[in-house]
Amino acid sequence: MMKRLHIPILTAVALVVSLIESMIPLPIVMPGAKLGLSNIVILTCLIVFGFRDSLVIGILKSFLLMLITGAVISFFYSLAGAVSSLVVMYLVNKYLRKYFSLIGVSLFGAFIHNLSQVLVCAVMLNNLRILVYLPILVFLSIFTGVFVGLTSNYLTNALSKQKNYLFNNRR
Repeated sequence: MMKRLHIPILTAVALVVSLIESMIPLPIVMPGAKLGLSNIVILTCLIVFGFRDSLVIGILKSFLLMLITGAVISFFYSLAGAVSSLVVMYLVNKYLRKYFSLIGVSLFGAFIHNLSQVLVCAVMLNNLRILVYLPILVFLSIFTGVFVGLTSNYLTNALSKQKNYLFNNRR
């Protein structure tokens, strides 16, 4: 039975990256806008370790972030974005892999992440006018989505080699 020691480690990495990115000032003033750099961990984990482990890490990161920051309302945005984007990235990677690289997978995830968060906000505020933010968020997420995809591609290649080495050289 394989031990899943990577789950707490990757959860901690995603949490730290998320905390650090919340301190980075953005050039635009938009409530709740973040770079989404912790998605590097989620996407990389999806490719190297699979959907289930990525889902656990995404949920744990959202929950722990709520406990650390005390932002209970943000938990719902974070959880909706994490779960919906992970499901879409999984499906795109599984069924459309020959058409999209990890950059494309990441872009799909970024779009759905933003869409789900704006929809959760619209429901919580009972106001559909919040959807006016969506085109701006989607445009900005193109840049971070490409960065997340490129970085995940690099990390995926490195971790896959390491994973193969570890499993093929066990005693």
